[in-house]
Amino acid sequence: MKKALITGITGQDGAYLADFLLKKGYKVHGLKRRSSLFNTARIDHLFAPERNPDNQFTFSYGDLTDATNMTRIIQDFQPDEIYNLAAQSHVKVSFDTPEYTGNADGLGTLRLLEALRILGMNEARIYQASTSELFGKVQETPQRETTPFYPRSPYGVAKLYAYWITVNYREAYGMHASNGILFNHESPIRGETFVTRKITRAAANIALGIQSKVSLGNLNSIRDWGHAEDFVRAMWMILQQDEPDDYVIATGVGTTVREFVQKAFACIGMDIVFRGEGVDEIGVLDSIDGELFEREAGSSPDHLKPGQTIVRVDPFYFRPTEVDLLLGDPTKAREKLGWEPVRTLDDLVRDMMKSDMRTTRQAKHLREGGFKIFQCVEDVL
Repeated sequence: MKKALITGITGQDGAYLADFLLKKGYKVHGLKRRSSLFNTARIDHLFAPERNPDNQFTFSYGDLTDATNMTRIIQDFQPDEIYNLAAQSHVKVSFDTPEYTGNADGLGTLRLLEALRILGMNEARIYQASTSELFGKVQETPQRETTPFYPRSPYGVAKLYAYWITVNYREAYGMHASNGILFNHESPIRGETFVTRKITRAAANIALGIQSKVSLGNLNSIRDWGHAEDFVRAMWMILQQDEPDDYVIATGVGTTVREFVQKAFACIGMDIVFRGEGVDEIGVLDSIDGELFEREAGSSPDHLKPGQTIVRVDPFYFRPTEVDLLLGDPTKAREKLGWEPVRTLDDLVRDMMKSDMRTTRQAKHLREGGFKIFQCVEDVL
């Protein structure tokens, strides 16, 4: 039985990857940061009903900023594969917390690699979660493994260090250490402060009369969005190769934030058109497919009127340095790994909208039953 250690186990990718590996017969141990919130909702279904030594899924508390604890966990578990997914992964937040982002995302990767070297565990295979934010101010489109890096945020810069230290330990110590340069990947369990999930949650809330409009940042940003379940499969495939290497994982399809908004609302029969430019641009409800709306929302659209402003631009969500275009070329992954995404962007948007409509309806019923809903302040692209 293979053993895999996953850092960042409670995140979107950690949850999907753990489920994927358990189905393949792995024993999986996750690493989770300690906080006042338990934060295990994404992985609760993976736990065995009773605690016993034969459980195939376990987790412990740890942090990439704590080298001694991470070294102890690796020594105790003796993993065959390590998937380093832990990070402060919100780009805009990295401008507010640059030092912590550099410590966790950059030096954290070094601590993990150095722990393996000190323990003499050079046979363990390491996957480092790199990111399309490495490309930043892109030098060519689409971006591939040979495209020069030009990160435009503290997050991207920290991940640049993590990328190159992974390459360095591979070359210096013969480690099977690989980088997966993953472009944007989303799902129904994507964090609620990321732009795609903010949009789908807002669409559900607007449809059910919980909020009236949504505020977004740069509507012109183009991203290559795929489904997280497809992308974690690529992580595993990378570590099954005889030789370590670095791979771009992407769909090859670019979509603006504006287009993502239109696709999300279209899933519930709301046609959104955009008017104006720059900070004055707004998204307006043009028409409603009443039959589709009632089927998806479970109610009539009487509270919505054509001409109503649904989307507005708020400069608060602009980044100090923007990344306008990220579009990946997955040719190497397709030819060497045999990997291709199974789900299209439309599949992804429908999946997210169905999930958020369901959970929003449930939340509304609770509120109408006397429970108060607290809505988080969200950040965005």
